[in-house]
Amino acid sequence: MSDDVTGILGMEYPVLAFSHCRDVVAAVSRTGGFGVLGAVAHSPERLEVDLAWIEEHCGGRPYGVDLLLPEKYVGAGEGGLDREALSSMLPPEHRHFVDEILERYKVPPAIDEAEANAGLSLNISPAGYEPLLEVAFGHRIGLLASALGPPPAEVIEQAHARGVKVAALAGSVHHARRHAEAGADLIIAQGTEAGGHTGEIATMVLVPEVVDAVAPVPVLAAGGIARGRQVAAAMALGAKGVWTGSVWLTTEEAETQPAVKEKFLRATSSDTIRSRSITGKPARMLRSAWTDAWEAPDSPGTLGMPLQPLLVGPALARINRAAHQPGTGANQLVNYFVGQVVGSLTAVRPARQVLLDMMEEYADVIRGLCGGQP
Repeated sequence: MSDDVTGILGMEYPVLAFSHCRDVVAAVSRTGGFGVLGAVAHSPERLEVDLAWIEEHCGGRPYGVDLLLPEKYVGAGEGGLDREALSSMLPPEHRHFVDEILERYKVPPAIDEAEANAGLSLNISPAGYEPLLEVAFGHRIGLLASALGPPPAEVIEQAHARGVKVAALAGSVHHARRHAEAGADLIIAQGTEAGGHTGEIATMVLVPEVVDAVAPVPVLAAGGIARGRQVAAAMALGAKGVWTGSVWLTTEEAETQPAVKEKFLRATSSDTIRSRSITGKPARMLRSAWTDAWEAPDSPGTLGMPLQPLLVGPALARINRAAHQPGTGANQLVNYFVGQVVGSLTAVRPARQVLLDMMEEYADVIRGLCGGQP
């Protein structure tokens, strides 16, 4: 098996860029990296539109799709439950707790039925992700990534039958070995510094452990990577490329909510927390009054996935809309997933420039290590 990630995926630079924004995905792929669209919250119809758009704007370069494929979630034994069944499982005390937060911070009521029913749609069961796979496999994606859990055997078979590589994120050596045994082509060793769902082991420790554990399967490093120096460090640890996410949240193309982007630009590396308050599983995000409330002694505790996102979806939609409105404390609540590297995200730049600057600094570091002038 070749471990040349650029050759395996057909891109120029060994940088994969995860983003929920199709503009970022296209810009990174067009520049020589590899954009990966986070599609777990997409409907099949929206995914069809976004993938078609990416293919029109990525200059014929390769790109991929990322889904959540967890083994454990509420309703897993039944193959997934519909919204009505899940809604009936939301405890009254949790509904009341969310209402109390919104009232305390004077968040305005929902403006329409869509916002009132804006439960975060996480297509994590086969019934949810199989229609997305059908759409994705109908396009020329080069990679399918499983961001939470080992890719199911049937999914790997479908991907390989279409010439699509499969990657899986791992926060421990145990998870990495399971992914490799399942047949994943790439293992993404994601340290706790990363944004979104993470484990508890730091990138510096995790990457070489995973590299040794799954060889010869190539490994991508993730968590705390936003600059060329960090790319070089990842390569020194044995990774063949990097998986990045947070660095794209403050780019010109990113669809990051304006109030959140402003917070990111002011934040330090100490301003994040691993919290279950949005998805029900530990995910690193910006600390805010929202995460503080769920950590407080009077919190009823979070629910499992997908109950927690269903519970808080309408509230988060109202908070995001009101974040810049006077007379409300919504701005204190608003936040989003981001890694500890947020402290380095101090300016808004085009995604293309972010990638090129990253690669220029990487080249300078390598030249310096080889005895040349940086």
